[in-house]
Formats: sequence, C-alpha cells, structure tokens
Amino acid sequence: MITLLFIAVAYLIGSLSFAVIVSRAMHLPDPRSFGSGNPGATNVLRSGRKAAAALTLLGDALKGWVAVVLARLLAPQFSLTDDIVLLCALAVFIGHLYPLFFSFKGGKGVATALGVLVGLNPWVGLACLLTWLLIAGVFRISSLAALATALLAPVYTVLLMGWGYTTQTVLVITLLLVYRHKSNLVNLMSGREERIDKRT
Repeated sequence: MITLLFIAVAYLIGSLSFAVIVSRAMHLPDPRSFGSGNPGATNVLRSGRKAAAALTLLGDALKGWVAVVLARLLAPQFSLTDDIVLLCALAVFIGHLYPLFFSFKGGKGVATALGVLVGLNPWVGLACLLTWLLIAGVFRISSLAALATALLAPVYTVLLMGWGYTTQTVLVITLLLVYRHKSNLVNLMSGREERIDKRT
C-alpha cells in the first residue's frame, strides 16, 4: 500500500504542467494552442517570453528531480527498497506525459526526464544536459537534440553505473521519449521541423 502511495504522489507531481501553469500566471496564450501545440519550454519560448520558457524548463525539470530525491530520502523510513525510487522516476515522467490535471494531454518529457536523470545520477544528468546543449546549439532544433540525447542516455547510464535496474529504467524513459517525438521524427525526415527560435 505504501509503495502505491509513493507512486501515486510521484505521478501527481509529474501531472503539474508548468508550461500551462506559467503561461496562465503570466497571461500568455495556452502553449497547447500555438506552435507545435506541445506544453513544454520550447513552445513557450515561441511566445517571445524567455522568462516564461525558463520558468517552465526549471519547473518541469525540478519536479522530476524532486520526485526521485523524495523517494530516495523517504523510502528507508517506510522500509522500502531502492526499487521504489525507480518506480517513482517512471511515475513522475509518465505524469508529465499524461497529466491527470490537464486531461492527460502533457508534454514530451525532455525537461522532466533530465530532472529524473539528475536525481538518479548527477553525472548522467550532466552528460545528457551537455549533449542537448551541444546539439541544440549547433542545429537549433530542439527535437533533434532531445532525440539524440534520449538515445545516448542509456549509454551514459550503463557506462557510469553498469547494466542494472537503473539503466533499464532509463531505457524505458528513452523509449517513451522517442514515442512522444514520433511526429517530430516525420518532420525531421521531411525537413519541416521547426527551429527553436521560431516564434508564432
């Protein structure tokens, strides 16, 4: 029962869509109504408000990190194994993709995945962040950076932590990220993918 409670709380934390919350607080258009229609930091940036995009990025990443770290801190008090941390990592990520509070229509999970990775292993998270920044800086296409980073995340994890449940969890997150970017893959192959700096 306690395990289910941990997972449920992590999912609810993930269900906080900061793209929508920040946009409403700053009286901006709903990010689901323009650009890519994705409630994420990149689409919020297309509104022209860099501060809103930064807050969205921070909020979405922070919730992934908080869910993992809280699970790690509290699990011993409830005699739970370390596996609960990995279950919470998946739950908060899925909460972002399919948020209860926003009709199960969430973002693609890049920032939240980064927060989760930092919570699981800061070095893996740093490697992924640097990878994203490098590719996004060169090509100016967020989805390309996200997909490349997602594919490399399990590689970084296995190199730093070995093959185990953590790497398997990261692999699941990678598969979900790629699935959520399936329309971006089509656009990339056809040369129609929008650039980071494109506004509405």
